[in-house]
Amino acid sequence: MASKELTVALEAARAAADVIRACYRKNLAVHTKADASPVTEADVRAEEVIRDTLNRHFPGYGFYGEETGQHAMSAENIWLVDPIDGTKSFVRETPFFSTQIALLRASRLVLGVSNAPVYGELAWAEEGGGAWLNERAIRVSQVTALADAVVSSGNLKTLAAGPQWQRFGELIRRVNRIRGYGDFAHYHLLARGALDVVIESDVNILDIAALSVIVREAGGTFTDLDGDPLGLDTQSVLATNGALHASVLDAL
Repeated sequence: MASKELTVALEAARAAADVIRACYRKNLAVHTKADASPVTEADVRAEEVIRDTLNRHFPGYGFYGEETGQHAMSAENIWLVDPIDGTKSFVRETPFFSTQIALLRASRLVLGVSNAPVYGELAWAEEGGGAWLNERAIRVSQVTALADAVVSSGNLKTLAAGPQWQRFGELIRRVNRIRGYGDFAHYHLLARGALDVVIESDVNILDIAALSVIVREAGGTFTDLDGDPLGLDTQSVLATNGALHASVLDAL
């Protein structure tokens, strides 16, 4: 049975989806933030709806939003929210963007909701409750050999500029298939067993917090590229079906 926290997080994600759908393909003005990333009216309005919904039910919780920043970060429970993860896709009118809502409790990610309203996928999980995609329980694959593995990559700029790039190239030669689905899409695919490994650099914790809970509850493993657990300053990802995690870490 879903907790009140999960029920409210799903409510917030669906409310944000109404805002996002109403704004999609409306040629909204795009502004550039200090970190050079884009933001639109839809990002801001969707985060406001999410924040208001969460705060109404859990006024004592902290909140860390992509657009409105950090509030009450010393609280035991903190919501981590990216209203539109993939704003560049939203602006270019491709469906690879999503709303990400996670709950951090005592420094551990315990709940995640990932909603891609135009793409048509809603995934969620909470600790101990398994992972779900469009009302169906999902599970990672059972692939154990790199030669059989399907790997997906996201943004790899930092990886390309560093010493692991050559090793990444060697890893590609050893696996069965390499694709770059990116954003929420390859984590949903990983969690439902359609691919086996996701590798990314240049990420923000708000992009991946909810997805990490979903992958973990589907039976997978989710760390950074050094094998360390996620934290608020995490900037890279190695997510796998669990069985392949050590092999990929060693290869990189």
